[in-house]
Amino acid sequence: MANNIKISALDLKYLQLLAQSFPNIPEASTEIINLQAILNLPKGTEHFLADVHGEYEAFQHILKNASGNIQRKVYELFGNTMREADLKELCTLIYYPDQKLELIKASESNIDDWYHITIHQLVSVCRLVSSKYTHSKVRKALPKDFSYIIQELLHERTDDANKTDYVNVIIDTIITTGRADDFIIAISNVIQRLSIDQLHILGDIYDRGPGAHIIMDTLSQYHSWDIQWGNHDILWMGALAGNRACQCNVIRLSLRYANLTTLEEGYGINLVPLATFAMEIYGDDPCEEFQPKIASADSARIDQKTSRLTALMHKAITIIQFKEEAAIIKRNPSWKMKNRLLFHNIDYDKGTITLDGKEYPLKSNSFPTIDPNHPDRLTPEEKQLMDKLNHSFQVSEKLHKHINMILRHGCMYAIFNNNLLFHASIPLNADGSLKEVEIAPGIKCSGKDLLYNIGMLIRTPFQTDSSEEERKYATDYFLYLWCGPDSPLFDKSKMATFERYFIADKATHNEEKGNYFKLRDNEQIVDNIMDAFEVTGANRHIINGHVPVHVCNGENPIKANGKLMVIDGGFSQAYHKETGIAGYTLVYHSRGFVLVQHEPFTSTLDAIQKCNDIKSTTQIVEMSAHRMRVADTDIGHELGKQIKDLERLLYAYRHGYIKEVIPNK
Repeated sequence: MANNIKISALDLKYLQLLAQSFPNIPEASTEIINLQAILNLPKGTEHFLADVHGEYEAFQHILKNASGNIQRKVYELFGNTMREADLKELCTLIYYPDQKLELIKASESNIDDWYHITIHQLVSVCRLVSSKYTHSKVRKALPKDFSYIIQELLHERTDDANKTDYVNVIIDTIITTGRADDFIIAISNVIQRLSIDQLHILGDIYDRGPGAHIIMDTLSQYHSWDIQWGNHDILWMGALAGNRACQCNVIRLSLRYANLTTLEEGYGINLVPLATFAMEIYGDDPCEEFQPKIASADSARIDQKTSRLTALMHKAITIIQFKEEAAIIKRNPSWKMKNRLLFHNIDYDKGTITLDGKEYPLKSNSFPTIDPNHPDRLTPEEKQLMDKLNHSFQVSEKLHKHINMILRHGCMYAIFNNNLLFHASIPLNADGSLKEVEIAPGIKCSGKDLLYNIGMLIRTPFQTDSSEEERKYATDYFLYLWCGPDSPLFDKSKMATFERYFIADKATHNEEKGNYFKLRDNEQIVDNIMDAFEVTGANRHIINGHVPVHVCNGENPIKANGKLMVIDGGFSQAYHKETGIAGYTLVYHSRGFVLVQHEPFTSTLDAIQKCNDIKSTTQIVEMSAHRMRVADTDIGHELGKQIKDLERLLYAYRHGYIKEVIPNK
């Protein structure tokens, strides 16, 4: 410790507060020793996922197997001593202990012998995954019922002749007291818990898949996670905030993919009024362009009658959506989005639309709720319907709970251990410089300030201390974030929803990507972005998702000479044919980055009954020259500051600035 420490009056006040926690030299010294030891532990494993899109079974499985990390540990321990089938069964037991135990007990002839062998194996796996943590951290992760027993088994070994009988008796007693099942479930959950230290979700939990609400329920029980909001998350946040265009988009996307589970079962959104309205208004309309996109796995559960009703509802909410969007765009002229008021461009007699001076025939000219003189005006029936739908969103307790979770755990961007995380893009000019974006009339910003201020704007509708005018504009702004050309969550020239539904010419469907997507393979531009966000360190990266990586076309998720990683490989079944895979995940452990490419997940039932893990291939992205330790992380830097403060406290004690409190013996 340096001898030239100077203590000012302000320092002394702080050190006096610190002395309340460490009242004497022995306690302060012990804490320094403890923190120094922690700094030399291996870095905890970080797990990155993006664009999960409601695919809850695949999501839960990847959490359970830690993107193959647990399987690697099991094979590392037992690969030379166990058969392949037994290795797979042990992995499946760790992932799904409750369900797998029932199957094993139904077929195993000597269950006590199986219990004994399996518990020893699970303890070995648990010992390996817990080895990079302090005893204190491991202890906090243990279930109360078995905390003492698991601690004893982790710290004692059967290869120690003095402790062999001790360990075996513990396991025998677990079995004879009828607690073997409970113990196996408990230690399997601990293995899952300790395999990942921090989960990062780079946006888009919602839409397309059937179980976004189940994913949110899973996260509510997860030990440590954060989220960088995606455009689909923003849509649901806007829906809860009362943005009716967002509500329409949420419903439209659910109908487009024939997936109403999250809306109806998850959040109790009542769609009966929409169905009644759709049948009355569009009952004679073929609605061919609104037929739902049904995944092959779901085709059996959706009959022709259901598909027909879905198409009617789909068209009804889409027409209302365009009207609700028009109202928001008109009251926010600074967005410069009036070119998206397309109902004004239709010749309703001819059944054509004029875009950029060119006339196109419409695939359908059935618009029974549109007044050509006031095409953006809702009919009284449409307004009444929207009032009911809005009420349904507002009274959903579970939706309130889940959006509050996203707000608490999330933001527009984050920096973790020299990695810049965000969902989609950073708006750039054509030369790669940061683009100034007007987020409110007269308020422009770029880069880090842009994402920070947008984050604050997103929170405004949910804060009671904001003015009504502030909340109203912020509520409108959710729509701009969804489809505005300079939105960092969209960053395209337009959202061609209308064109895809109503115009056959695919040239009109083109959505030109922003400059970030055009320039993100340029190492210098990626460096400039990280500089602007004050991301430091020799091994710094940008990690984001949003745009699926088309592996089948040879696209590489690693860009800018390894400095940018795009980990949206298409979790959603709707993307599997397009991308050729079923998602990427990224694992950042003490030895470096591993990118994991996943094939489609069949089902949880297959995983349990057939021991079918997700087939994954790994790609080493970057290996560290040395094994990274806690000292190399953000937490390590904070611990280093704490150590310096404690050293100053020791100095203050030893030089009489602060008097020690010695406990009575």
